[in-house]
Amino acid sequence: MAFLARIYVTPRADVLDPQGNAVAHGLHSLGFGEVTEVRIGRYLEVRIGGSDRAAATEQVTAMCERLLANTVVEDFRFELDALASDR
Repeated sequence: MAFLARIYVTPRADVLDPQGNAVAHGLHSLGFGEVTEVRIGRYLEVRIGGSDRAAATEQVTAMCERLLANTVVEDFRFELDALASDR
């Protein structure tokens, strides 16, 4: 068995997001005035071998805290799905 972690990394709510502001401005210029805010983040998929969900959860959390997210200015969340076979 294996797991697929779908990881979402986004700027913290209290951190300025210049890329998001630029995209919001572009959307307004294209006529999408109802857009009130855009936040730009990253999406990652990580496959993890093993059959222990708790261990996989701990591993993904450690990956995010140590490398994938800058926890000073970014938040992360993830979904962990069991895979029938390791691809």
